[in-house]
Amino acid sequence: MPNQRDKATDDSPSDLPCLEKLDSPTGCVCVLSVVSGSPPTVSLSSLMELENCVSNLNLAHEIVLNKDFCFKPRSPPTDSLEGRVTEIVHRAFWDSLQEQLNNDPPNYSHAVILLQEILQSLLLPAHVRLRSQLDEVLDMELIQQEVDHGALDLHRLAGYIISTMASLCAPVRDPAVRALRDLRDPVELLREIFHVLGLMKTDMVNFTIQSLRPHLVQQAVQYERAKFQQILDKQPASLDDTTAWLQAAASEEAAAATARSESPSPDSRGPVSATAVLNRAYMSLLHWDGHGQKYPETVLMDRARLDALGQRLQMLVLEASVLLLTNAQCGGAVFSLQGFVGKLRQSVTVLLEGTDLKGALLGLGETVLQLVTQAVSGHEGATLPQESQDLLKGQISELWKHNNPVRTLIERVQGFLQAMLQGGPSNRSPELPTPLRLVSAELADLGTAFGQIVHFNRTVFGPFYAPILRKLLFPPGEAETGEDSRQAEGEPDNLR
Repeated sequence: MPNQRDKATDDSPSDLPCLEKLDSPTGCVCVLSVVSGSPPTVSLSSLMELENCVSNLNLAHEIVLNKDFCFKPRSPPTDSLEGRVTEIVHRAFWDSLQEQLNNDPPNYSHAVILLQEILQSLLLPAHVRLRSQLDEVLDMELIQQEVDHGALDLHRLAGYIISTMASLCAPVRDPAVRALRDLRDPVELLREIFHVLGLMKTDMVNFTIQSLRPHLVQQAVQYERAKFQQILDKQPASLDDTTAWLQAAASEEAAAATARSESPSPDSRGPVSATAVLNRAYMSLLHWDGHGQKYPETVLMDRARLDALGQRLQMLVLEASVLLLTNAQCGGAVFSLQGFVGKLRQSVTVLLEGTDLKGALLGLGETVLQLVTQAVSGHEGATLPQESQDLLKGQISELWKHNNPVRTLIERVQGFLQAMLQGGPSNRSPELPTPLRLVSAELADLGTAFGQIVHFNRTVFGPFYAPILRKLLFPPGEAETGEDSRQAEGEPDNLR
């Protein structure tokens, strides 16, 4: 089998097959809020069917969008109730087997059952020839006769099993398989065989996912759309939060359009378009605060990704703000010195990683002053005036305020990201404002990742957005133009 790129952790798998479970690397896959909001009159079978539908939808979405997705053997925390119960059950199982093998004569009944489970775990349906070979070596009738006569050689059988495991496992498991050959205690040997088998099964699942991903991508849009329709059929209120999300975006876009129409700028436009509303709605997800509004159902599966992009965006805004203020106070000559901007950006990134933004900015001001002082003193012996030092430190410490004029200026990045959405991920990135060019590479990567999420979401959920947008933008009795109708359908032509 090919080498497994997504390595599962070696210290977590269960050593008891019947208790072994697999989980995704991100923990439990998120469940749409419509499940928890189900009315008490819903039957248990309907609720389980709905939850299964949601789980399948989330799993397919994660496999398609997350290139690093893989399963890992699941092990409950040792200090949890589940962890303690699991440990007790495992210990009791293997202690019972140890006691049976220590009897005189030894009782091999459970050991034979374990050998049968090993045989079933090792092979896939396609391993016809190998299964035939194993059936000959692991002839259960012959093994039972050896048990009855006290002549069973567990180490001989285990050696053949280990050799078979070595031929089937991924290269990353070779050290663990080799270590099995050094074990002499039968119980410890069987336990570790199951341990490694659990890892191998996880590797096979992940290898299968990697192999099927290109085919899943081709079918993902229709599959996710159909699954969400099933959820909508069972829970008609599954678009309520999405409707409120789009309605808020439509109101904001209408107000912006009105302001543009009252100004003589060339950006003045006509009626609000469905594309503009959708783009504004997606942009709001990068700085989602809710204000009592629930997250839209159609984007819930991507919330973790969008929240991470939003945090990166805020960090880039703060970083660009510090760079702009520093450049304004120390001058272009110092700012252009070799290595200065790199050290400055590194310090900004490290110091702003904490949760206390206000306190971090105070410390950052001191660090920036030290870097500037060192750079200025090494540049023709000049010094930065004390007034400029105090002003720079004070301006940086005030960046925690959302209405700070510097941050407001820098947040023109919103327009940059919207331009990327309108231009599509395959087109050239729009020109950045001057203060943002120092972080242009990071912003371009962020915009590309954001555009991919938006593009896929619009492709899948466009038919669900269309009637909502028609109702919001085209009241009954108001005629739609052909272009308006196309936009209301949510067609993502401009994102392809």
